Amino acid sequence: MSSRKNERLINLTIALLATKRYLTKSEIFRTIEGYEGSSESKERMFERDKDDLRKLGIDIEVGGIDPLFDDEAGYRISPSSYALNLGQLTGSEIALLSLAAESWRGAAMSDAAQSALNKLNSLGIQSDFQSIPTLAPKMLVNSSNFLPIVTALTELKAITFDYTSKDLSIENRQLNPYGMSSSNGHWYLIGHDTKRDALRVFRLDRISSSVEVTGKSGAFAVPSGFNAEKVLSEQLFEPQATARVKIRQGKGHTLMANAQRISDGDDFTLYEIPYGNRQKFIDSLLWHGDDVIVEAPDDLRNEIISILELLVKTHA
Repeated sequence: MSSRKNERLINLTIALLATKRYLTKSEIFRTIEGYEGSSESKERMFERDKDDLRKLGIDIEVGGIDPLFDDEAGYRISPSSYALNLGQLTGSEIALLSLAAESWRGAAMSDAAQSALNKLNSLGIQSDFQSIPTLAPKMLVNSSNFLPIVTALTELKAITFDYTSKDLSIENRQLNPYGMSSSNGHWYLIGHDTKRDALRVFRLDRISSSVEVTGKSGAFAVPSGFNAEKVLSEQLFEPQATARVKIRQGKGHTLMANAQRISDGDDFTLYEIPYGNRQKFIDSLLWHGDDVIVEAPDDLRNEIISILELLVKTHA
């Protein structure tokens, strides 16, 4: 799908979410950039756009502007029907959805999107930007460089920036960005440092200049099997101990990122997992509930049993 069509679909979604009444096709064609050509061409584009949005699970309501008259059909998207039932999510999945949410909010605030809402208002059609729902829990990222980095990640473009090292010296870095991940309240950028020809990790709040996105899209390829969370864990917490953990088949994917398979069972597979930060590892094990069983070491197993017993005692 072309970037131009992506932009048109986003702007159409924003307009149909923000409007307080049904929009007719003619109003949509006048306010949403990208609907060009003859009337027939616009009609075909709109029908394809509706099909694309429905494939994404976005339900478009059809209704009349005035129920007392047989008016031209109008369209809108109800914020309540647009809400997602996300169910239970892992921390990694929430982070990924939050990235998508930030990109969505960025798109919603773009000049083209705002122009569409302004045009609706100029036509006397009330719209409410604040009614546009977010897709995931909102992230608190105190960095103006966050969205440029996301753009570079999605388009596989190189970036340059000034970075404050541990010794407080400032160096210019040239990076092919592979991914981002968070830990202990900080966001980290991971990629191939082209000057040093090595994989490097950078904390976002230590980037001391604006990130400049350079070059063409698709300028590099992310290595097969790259896992930002795994790389970050290895960089921040050198393994100090190992645990033997049974993981239910089809579950616990984040735990298996740097695990070694020991043996298979009917429902569970036994892994040996290295870890550095003990409390973070325990939190991760508890998060997976009865999908994991700690076999060894005994002190780790006993600590988890004590925590679970206290939870039962507290909430029973």
